[in-house]
Amino acid sequence: MRTHVTRFILALAFAAAGALPASAQDGSPRVIAFGAHPDDAELKAAGVASLWADEGASVKFVAMTNGDIGHFEMAGGPLAQRRRDEVQECAEIMGITTEVLNIHDGELMPTLENRRTVARLIREWQADIVMSHRRYDYHPDHRYTGELVEDAAVIVAAAFFDPYSPRVEQNPIILHYSDGFEKPYPFQPDLVVGIDDAIERKLDCIRAMPSQFADAGSWQAVYSIDAPDDPEERAEYILSRMEERFAAVADTYRDRLVELYGEERGNAIRYAEAFEICQYGRQPTIDELKALFPTFD
Repeated sequence: MRTHVTRFILALAFAAAGALPASAQDGSPRVIAFGAHPDDAELKAAGVASLWADEGASVKFVAMTNGDIGHFEMAGGPLAQRRRDEVQECAEIMGITTEVLNIHDGELMPTLENRRTVARLIREWQADIVMSHRRYDYHPDHRYTGELVEDAAVIVAAAFFDPYSPRVEQNPIILHYSDGFEKPYPFQPDLVVGIDDAIERKLDCIRAMPSQFADAGSWQAVYSIDAPDDPEERAEYILSRMEERFAAVADTYRDRLVELYGEERGNAIRYAEAFEICQYGRQPTIDELKALFPTFD
């Protein structure tokens, strides 16, 4: 893992060249990650978030909806409160901040009001890096989260778009989470990050969200024909399926890991998270991204 001193030296080099924003010049970027529901950002970025937190970076996860229909045996206010409490426990495991917006699950729309909310959250966090879904996804909440984040690009730096929140000094880097959708174009793994040193915390996050990953009425249990009936066995079975998914990211993008880490390290990484640079945010070089992310030497 990159030491803080090494990261600081690299950050100073990029800062001298004018590549890094002022808030990231100490090697610790400010990051805000948007997910459609309370578990989405955790699934896609809990590893890098944990590693960033180890290095003193300021990381915030935001769920755009409250997840109040993401279960088959409970719903409404009780489920929303439960899912908020679960991601709060996740945030404590990772050492980050979290927030769940009070928008009903399945009802997120790309409205001007929601665009203002996303822009305000980015501005208040003074984010250097913004993460979200791509706008190409099976779920409308995922699609509209991606659309809202893309629509907030540039205006977050406009002084008078929302005069009650401070603008960011420059357009943040916007990164999209990996996905398997092919049309209109497939996900591009611009940056793939090894998360082996954080995999146990990511799995602990999954354990902390039984409403999604362990209950008999959870989404994962209902749609898994092989899930055991015994509660403990079911929880461990679903956890193992999630672990396989995180390992599959490394295997799917193995060639890119080798390009980024070198042959020996790239082939040794077991778990990874992958990100695509959004064309609407600031366009960093890969070397700049590697200086901002954990685990790169």
